[in-house]
Amino acid sequence: MIGGNLRRVLAPLLLCVLTATAAQADDSWQVQNRLQGKLKKDEPQKAEDVSGVACAPGALPRVCLVVDDESQGAQVVVVKQNLLLAGDFIDLIDAEYDGKKLELDAEGVAYADGFFYVAGSQGRARHEDDANKEARNLAKAAETRKIFRIALAPEAVDPETGMLNGTPLVDTSTALAKLLQTDPVLAASFDRPLDKNGLTVEGIAVRGANLYAALRGPVLDDGSAVIARMPLAAVFDGAPGAVTLFRVDLGKDTQGDPRGIRDITASGEGFLLIAGPVEDPPKKHKVAVGDYAIYAWNEGDAVKRLDLLPYGKKVKPEALVILSADAENAHALLMFDGAKEGQPTPVDIPMQ
Repeated sequence: MIGGNLRRVLAPLLLCVLTATAAQADDSWQVQNRLQGKLKKDEPQKAEDVSGVACAPGALPRVCLVVDDESQGAQVVVVKQNLLLAGDFIDLIDAEYDGKKLELDAEGVAYADGFFYVAGSQGRARHEDDANKEARNLAKAAETRKIFRIALAPEAVDPETGMLNGTPLVDTSTALAKLLQTDPVLAASFDRPLDKNGLTVEGIAVRGANLYAALRGPVLDDGSAVIARMPLAAVFDGAPGAVTLFRVDLGKDTQGDPRGIRDITASGEGFLLIAGPVEDPPKKHKVAVGDYAIYAWNEGDAVKRLDLLPYGKKVKPEALVILSADAENAHALLMFDGAKEGQPTPVDIPMQ
């Protein structure tokens, strides 16, 4: 009798979640042309690991950059109503190891004052006893420990095709990794793999004279996630500067583990964060309601604004761009790692 009652209680809840999930998938916007992902035999495949997005401000259509963490650069995208128009691809690295292309592992994208910024994860794969495997991992780490400043005005992109009118000017820096490594709290996690609570940048934002790096890991001993603020001039112009570290409580996922940050985007006078598991859920565990959530943050306490429902098996929200906002709501677009071409999906975020 108890089992029957329990099934009668749970069945409507399960149906509600499944219906919401299906509706979210149906709400996803169309992608015209193709978002590029990993290379296979030197040919770009359709993106399945979208990890960052940022757009120049203004009304639609808006010029944006999207990154897939298995590619070697960033792709121009024009955001229109209910549509993403995929345009030119901007190569940022061209590195190889043993004849095979190395991915940038780009995770963060930001826009400010006429420039797009793209950051690699700054992390590394596991240490290996095999010398050749370890050499490859070191080569991969060297490529992802870069950050790029891309001069790309909206008028440099044809809004009807997404094609560039010229070659954008790209500045490359390795100073972000060096700054993070010198911070006394983060130093022990640098050059440690993510599954060992290693340092991994998952999102970036730029406001005024500062760059904000949001970390998926490490999660600190008190359960806090980490955001590192530093002068933008120290990252790109050789100016002196130090890291200011913010500890952010983002609650726990459904496995009871404290969450790290999967993205950060400027919003009004503050920021919005995607909170999510530091490590991807184990194979037997599907993404559950509350594994991921959106928080508002302004260099103080983080305030939860929205628990995210599942958007598909193993589909992880990793990119957020705000389309419009007022005092009560932010209308945004989520994109996902683990979904074809990022499965761009609109979401309304209550801001009060």
